[in-house]
Amino acid sequence: MTPDDYVLVSETPSVEDYLRLRTVPPLSPKTAEAARRGLANTLFAVVLRHEGKVIGMGRVIGDGGCFFQIVDMAVEPPHQGRGLGKRIFGALVSWLDENAPDSAYVSLIADGDARHLYAKFGFAPVTPKSIGMAMRIDATTRRAAAFAATPDSF
Repeated sequence: MTPDDYVLVSETPSVEDYLRLRTVPPLSPKTAEAARRGLANTLFAVVLRHEGKVIGMGRVIGDGGCFFQIVDMAVEPPHQGRGLGKRIFGALVSWLDENAPDSAYVSLIADGDARHLYAKFGFAPVTPKSIGMAMRIDATTRRAAAFAATPDSF
């Protein structure tokens, strides 16, 4: 397989392809409901096809003005090591270059060695000035009752 055997398309992945590709480490699985809602709010996305099958993806999400985030970078393991992640990431960065206004803040979470690829495109760690933080929502972490909003809490 050569890079010419792959077709990069500006397209949001289907829920089915998204859920399948989210199982590629280090990504975490998502529910179909979460995928349906999230994909509908994509600002820009690409999928990479090999023999008609989606084998890679990447998305840009955000508010479209001040803040953007690159998410869901994935390539199926049998297709890794061919520069395909670089093609996907390059398409996302090109879109940002053309569409994000001056002063836009673009962020991402770099898992493992992916930070080396992202650095080639100008991304740099934000520590020590800032530190990334995250929280997952699931049935065991819901705390709406503990933090009930009252008029005084705003």
